[in-house]
Amino acid sequence: MTSGEQPSKAKKLRELIARGTVIMPGAFNALTALQIERAGFEALYVSGAGLSAARGLPDIGLLSMTEVVTEAAAIAQAVAIPAMADADTGYGPPLTVTRTVREFEGAGLAGIQLEDQESPKKCGHLPGKRLVSAYEMAEKIGAAAQARRDPDFLVVARTDARAVEGLEAAVRRAATYVEAGADVIFPEALETAEEFRTFAQALSKRGIKAPLLANMTEFGKTPYLSVTEFEELGYRIVLFPVTALRVAMKAVEELLAELKALGTQKGSLGKMLTRQQLYELLRYDEYEKRDKELRERYGRG
Repeated sequence: MTSGEQPSKAKKLRELIARGTVIMPGAFNALTALQIERAGFEALYVSGAGLSAARGLPDIGLLSMTEVVTEAAAIAQAVAIPAMADADTGYGPPLTVTRTVREFEGAGLAGIQLEDQESPKKCGHLPGKRLVSAYEMAEKIGAAAQARRDPDFLVVARTDARAVEGLEAAVRRAATYVEAGADVIFPEALETAEEFRTFAQALSKRGIKAPLLANMTEFGKTPYLSVTEFEELGYRIVLFPVTALRVAMKAVEELLAELKALGTQKGSLGKMLTRQQLYELLRYDEYEKRDKELRERYGRG
């Protein structure tokens, strides 16, 4: 990096993780991403469940890699903070993972998460998950690590082994994935604070220093722990993947019920962004200022 050149978003994300525990709310579109950034968060997560839900689909691997990259690009490019994306199973075998990494990297993401479920995958907090072998997943992780052009682009390995093979197997898989090149380990659907502690300590005893990620989703198998509690347990990234979407959908549901019953939205005005607030979020003034500068400089109109 030359003097004056801005570090990549991937490098920014690595610096944040090195500094402390990073909170990543999930964005399901670019507008949500703008809200996350404006609220002061330093990074965000592009949830596969969130993107699927926004298209009216369940999170069972129905979106193609191209569809997810397109949505993730719009989100990542709307904000200055780093965005990390859920790339499910990598959309295929190791060679496909190579292409997946390059597509997400080219779209402006700071990293991706790959999981060790068989395709079609399931939500990590539902029963009936099936896993690929640790060796097959290691091939994918290795392919991802080799494919990135920016060495700071983050490769996150998620293991769903806790629910399928047990906690000890999850630890063994995590160690294999780190050896293959994973930068961050994501143990999905641990069920108690003690399990989070045991998992972290088991990796530490093996000499593994890769940062750990916790998924603080709602209505799942993981108990409600605060970011501070996760930090004390040894976790450096905490996801809130579908929290904003759930709140938004509940608010829309209540508004529509009221509108249908009363024939007016007046009672909900206090729950809305005003026109001015929405314009501010969309940086309307910045676009108008830029348009004026172009018109004055080049004499249009």
